[in-house]
This record gives sequence, structure tokens and C-alpha cells, in this order.
Amino acid sequence: MHTLTDLPQAVELAPVPTNQRIEALDVVRGFALIGICLMNVEFFNRATGTVGQGMPAGLTGLDWLASFFVAYFVTGKFWTIFSMLFGMGFAVMLTRAESAGRGFFKPYLRRIAALAMFGILHYIFLFAGDILFSYSLAAVFLLVVLYGKAKWIVAATVALIGLALLPGFGPAAGGAAGSLALCGLMALYLRSERRPFGLSVMSLIFLVIGAIGAIAAVAVWVIQGVPMEARGPVTAASVLFLLLSFLAQKYRDPLEKRPLRAGVAMYLLIFTMMTIGGLAAYLTPPAAVALGAAPAGVVASADPKKADAKPDLAKQQKKAEAEALKARKLKEDAAAIVNENKVMSTGSYADVTVLRLKHFSENAPLQGSFAIILVAMFLIGTWFIRSGIMANTAANLPLFRKLAYVGLPAGIALGLASALISTGSVPGNDQDGYMFALGLQMLGNLPACLGYVAMIVLMLHSGSAFSNVKVLGPFGRMALTNYLLQSVVMSMFFFGYGLGNWGMGRAIQLLFALALCALQVLFSHWWLARFRYGPAEWLWRAITYMTIPAMRNDSAPAAARAQPTA
Repeated sequence: MHTLTDLPQAVELAPVPTNQRIEALDVVRGFALIGICLMNVEFFNRATGTVGQGMPAGLTGLDWLASFFVAYFVTGKFWTIFSMLFGMGFAVMLTRAESAGRGFFKPYLRRIAALAMFGILHYIFLFAGDILFSYSLAAVFLLVVLYGKAKWIVAATVALIGLALLPGFGPAAGGAAGSLALCGLMALYLRSERRPFGLSVMSLIFLVIGAIGAIAAVAVWVIQGVPMEARGPVTAASVLFLLLSFLAQKYRDPLEKRPLRAGVAMYLLIFTMMTIGGLAAYLTPPAAVALGAAPAGVVASADPKKADAKPDLAKQQKKAEAEALKARKLKEDAAAIVNENKVMSTGSYADVTVLRLKHFSENAPLQGSFAIILVAMFLIGTWFIRSGIMANTAANLPLFRKLAYVGLPAGIALGLASALISTGSVPGNDQDGYMFALGLQMLGNLPACLGYVAMIVLMLHSGSAFSNVKVLGPFGRMALTNYLLQSVVMSMFFFGYGLGNWGMGRAIQLLFALALCALQVLFSHWWLARFRYGPAEWLWRAITYMTIPAMRNDSAPAAARAQPTA
């Protein structure tokens, strides 16, 4: 297995000069930051323990409308944009290193370490909805995908699987093992040129999995006593992997398109499986669930064919224990949400910090599972840069038109269709349809986020009033500073240790978020008229390149520095 690119000899790297920045990236980044703020403001007013539960019940009027707008036009569309932008930043850094014959790994690893530090501090001291730490983990996985050796990927995966068998390590090590295995599959697709039996290695692996799944599917349909609800997912999974085998072989070349195809395929694979699982649970007959939790004697009497069968007491006891464990977990989760609401609304800063530290220690080891989704988006972003599309957006407007006119309507439509099934989950009810609906919505987020990016690029090149969207450029150039600043302001405004506005209505929340973003746009223009970087960006660059970047914008005329520029 070879690397995607040949790495140059290590010599000094330097920060990107402002005159070499890609304007479209800054504008898109600024637009995405508005969406992130609209999404995050909810969880400065709602327990983070409810993340993933959808729209809260009981909303009416403008609050319902505001919540619905964010849920289906914002949520999931903007962190995916930011993830693509991170991949673009990676590709820009790599491309510049290659062009200049400079080293890449050491500065990039320092960049990842600094991002992890920002994320940990942000999570514990400001906001438990931080995503920077997840980005740092995904950035490590990206290096594995692009440069990791097969034998080390396999060895690490096996070691993590072994670790997952030990008490207390299961979820974290298991998630990391799964993510690493998926990274290995993407690495095979991107970099392996072997063709056993005339197939690519990736195609062969999917073919074997699909064939095993097909045999299992036939078995569950033929063998009597297999629950009906188990047959659909097994059959669908086998068909899916056989289809992936075909696609991996057919769309293997050209080489330069592999990052795009690998990213799209991995994203769609994860959420297609989620959708299939959600659909299976949604369609499971209520009677089957009730019988599964009922005592053995009741099950036997409910089925005449099994009336004379001896109760499987051990099996029924195991089911009863599982139900009891589930009930206890639901009770604990509900109590945790009540406690979080209390601490966030009335607790001191020390109380809130202790709670966030507890949440971080519980959630950080589980971020490996989420990281693989981020890697998929990173690869898509990498392709946009390596293909030259984002460096010359004007020459690629037909592509952006297709993405905007097809991707945006299709993605939003999938989300709205999911809302017809369910807009929120009922804790403990696996048949409420929400997991199926969420899977559909997540599938729609990918084309929608690409459509949003394309929309901003088209506006930028429209030559009309829409081109004023470039006003978001400085806001995007200071994205890290503004992201952290949003958390500072909102934590002080909403949490109990600040102004105590926890629980504000959803409609007012959005107005607050938009007003905050507007002020930050003005602040960003003012700041960058005087300085080259935002404060957080300056620190990040200093750590990345082990140098002290010039901060003052001395190259600009004094009169220009005194006035904000558009």
C-alpha cells in the first residue's frame, strides 16, 4: 500500500499570508458560523443530555416554528460544512508544503494538539457542546486513512477489539475499533492498487461480507422461529454490501476522485445502516415487543402452536433483566437531565465547571465513533481543494449550480419527509419512528450542506446585491475566535452564574443568536483592519509553526487601518 502523495523533506513551514487566502473559503466559513450559532444557542438553554432527542415536546406558535426551522434547515447542515472546511484547510496546508518542498507532519501534529487543547478547555470551562476536540481526533484518523500502513491499522484494530472485551472499556474501545476498521477500508480504497481475482481489495471485502450476509438472509427466511423483524435488516444489509462491492469496483478510478467518492460513500453507508435499523424498529409489530418482554407462560398462551412448549425460563429471565436495566437507565438519564437543568440555571461557575468536567470524562472516550463521520467530510473537503475547484470557483460555476439546484432541494426535502414520521423521540420507545426519521434527515444533510456551500459561492459571483455576502469574509477568517467568543457571551447571558436567562423561548433565542453574529461581523471587520489574525488564530498559528507571527497589520495604510473594510 502506498501513500496518496509523496511527502517532501522536512523544512520550515510558515503561516498562510493573508494575500494567499481563498476568499470563498472565508465567506463560506462565516456563513457556516452563523448556522453553528443558531444551532448551539438551544443548548445554552436546554440540557445537553437531550441532544439527539429532536424537537422538544410542548412548543407552540413562534417557538415551535423557530425550533422546526433550526431542526430541518440548520441542524446537521452546518457542522458538516465546517467539517468539509477543515478538510479543505488540511489540503491547503499539504498542497503548500508540497509546492514549497517543506515538511508537513510535525506542524500538522502540533496543529492537531493545539486544536485538542482548545476543545478540552472550551468544553470544560465554557460549553459542553464543543466540537473542536472531536475534530482533533478525526484529524488523527485522517492521517491514518491517508498515510497509515495496513499492518499497523490491522494491529491497532485487533488490540482495540481485545481491549473492548475488558470490563469498563467496551463502548469506548469498541467504537474506536470500529472507526479504525472503517479508516482501514477507506485507506484500501484510496491507496491500494492490488487486484485479487481481478477486483480491488475494497470491492472484494464488500463482496465477501455481502455474500455472507446473503447466506444469513436466506437462513433467516428459511429457518422457522426467526422473528420477522430480524429478516428485513439482514436482507437489506446483504444487498447494501453487495451493491457497495459493485460501486467500489466501478467507481475506483480516476485516482483524483477517490477522496470525494470515499467520503460520500462512508457518510452514506453509516446513515443508510442507521436508517435501515430505524425502519426495522419502526415496523416491528407492537405485539412482538410486548411478547418479547412478557413472561414465558404468557408468550406460550398467546401462541397456540407454542401452548404446550416448555417455557424457556433462562431466556425469559434474561429478557426481564434487560428490560429492568433499560428502565433503570431511563430513570438515571431523566434524573441527570433534571440535575443539569438545575445546575445550569442556578449553579455557580464552579458547580457548572465540575458538571462539564464529569460530562467530558464520560463522553470524550466515545468520540471515536463520531470521528469517522468527520473523516468522511474531511475527505470531501480535501477533494474540493486538491481538484482546484475552490481555488478557482469562477471557472467551476456550472458545478456549483448543479449542487445548489439539486443538492439543496433534495437534502431539505429528505429532512422535511422525515418530519412527517417523527420530530422528536420518546425515551425508551424504540418504535416511535424517530431513529428512522433521524436517519433520513442525516442522509439529507450531506446534499443540503453541499447545496448551501454552492449557494454562497454563486452569491459571491452573482454580480448583484447577493455578492455582498462577501461581508462574511472577515467573520470567517476569525472563525475560531468567533466560535469561542460565542460561547463566552452565551454562557454569561444564559447560565445561572451569569445573567441567568436559561430556558428562554426558542424564537427569542434565534433573535439573540442573529444579533450576536451581526455584532461579531462588525467586530471582525474592525479587528482585521488593524490586525492580521484573530487572537485564537494567532495562538493556533504560533503553536503550529513554532514561531511568533506578526500580529499588527502594518502593511495597510494608516487611513485604511482606521476604518473597517467590506
